[in-house]
Amino acid sequence: MSTNFHTLKVSELQHETEGCVSVAFEVPLALQAEFQYSAGQYLTFKTIIDNEEVRRSYSLCSAPHENNWRVAIKEIPDGKFSSFANHQLQIGDSLQVMAPMGNFKFQPNSSAKQHYLLVGAGSGITPIISILKTILREEPLSTVTLFYGNKGMNEIIFREELEALKNKYLDRMNLVHIFSRENIGVPLLKGRIDAARIPLLLQAFVNNQTIDGAYICGPQEMILAVKDELIAFGLAANLIHFELFHAAPVVRTNQNNEAKVAAFESHIELIMDGEVTDFYLSSEGPSILDAAYKAGADAPFACKGGVCCTCKAKVLRGEVSMDVNYALTQEEVEAGYVLTCQAHPKSSDILISFDD
Repeated sequence: MSTNFHTLKVSELQHETEGCVSVAFEVPLALQAEFQYSAGQYLTFKTIIDNEEVRRSYSLCSAPHENNWRVAIKEIPDGKFSSFANHQLQIGDSLQVMAPMGNFKFQPNSSAKQHYLLVGAGSGITPIISILKTILREEPLSTVTLFYGNKGMNEIIFREELEALKNKYLDRMNLVHIFSRENIGVPLLKGRIDAARIPLLLQAFVNNQTIDGAYICGPQEMILAVKDELIAFGLAANLIHFELFHAAPVVRTNQNNEAKVAAFESHIELIMDGEVTDFYLSSEGPSILDAAYKAGADAPFACKGGVCCTCKAKVLRGEVSMDVNYALTQEEVEAGYVLTCQAHPKSSDILISFDD
């Protein structure tokens, strides 16, 4: 996994809605191999705003076959980077960008004949539309049902593009809009995508079809509700893929009711780009990522909420615990990978690597 930032120029800006801008980047030929991506992955950005370094991750809304690198950034209240992108960023400006990464991704199979369920809410459509375009182009025998939740018609990101896809693939794509604050005369489609509505939507739109895979992106509450209802519907948990855009605040608790262990100091060695940074960290102190950064290691990070996997590293010696994990697969965890922004020492001697 490359943790290097590269300077990319903004090649296009397009306002998708009143509060959402999509940004395309010019990727030099020499970097295009490193910047190849799978549908659903994201880019991590770094820039200086008001004399402060700001890092954020945004999903690619372009599809790999388009030979394009575009993200959509929805402005959020007091969002430093999202406000900057929507109001100050200009064509020709440069940003520091990390190569695409992320486990929420779709790998097409040209001979597959599947039915996929995609569920997005608000700006959660960004990786979903990348997956949608990839399925429709790369799997000509597959079909898709998309549930997309918004406040109202004017909030729909990529509205024209979605309608164009629907018209082009009339027999393979079913697009269902659900509005929480706008009434279009259909009670089922008025409200939020939640635990009460999902079974009704499934019964109305996919009741006679098998779901071969589901991809969900949006707020935590919606994702967990959709996941539970899909399992109740009969879909195996390993066929349900999701990506959180925002997670609930983490409160460290003794979830397993283990006997409380007295705080201890751990010696940590961190490998990054072949160099070793060592430091000491209390088991009740900040995360390994924050401690490493304070010790002088320019460790990669973006969300610091356990949502992206930008800060992923491998534990080579010792033990750590994580507060939350919304990004790593079970296989990665079993292989020793952790999210350093959520990691705390459980042993007195730890070796952890960003290079593995």
